[in-house]
Amino acid sequence: VQLQACGGGLVQAGDSLRLSCAASVRPFRGYHMGWFRQAPGRERQFVAASTRDSGTTFYADSVKGRFTISRDYAKNTVVLQMDSLKPEDTAVYYCAAANKAFRSPRLGVQAGESYAYWGQGTLVTVSS
Repeated sequence: VQLQACGGGLVQAGDSLRLSCAASVRPFRGYHMGWFRQAPGRERQFVAASTRDSGTTFYADSVKGRFTISRDYAKNTVVLQMDSLKPEDTAVYYCAAANKAFRSPRLGVQAGESYAYWGQGTLVTVSS
């Protein structure tokens, strides 16, 4: 299984970035897909997720209304559109995949330990 994330870069506060993650998992629809981030000296943090099958989306409170997660089923890709970026969004962003069945999908997809597969990370730096 491979998850290849790209799209990071250096932007100014208020700008937008679009992260993409190409996933080799099959079937793509059968996997929860998540984005997490880790800033220097801080713990890994949940950002957004799209559940398997239904594609229901969940977001961390800190990014709700600014970030959008979506899937391109034709390309087996999950996208994180990030708008109105803030300096506190600076971090390495990781995509991840899981095919567990959760009693509570909302809680399950927010836990890093739920995911068996991780991408290599892409750095997002937001200057003030």
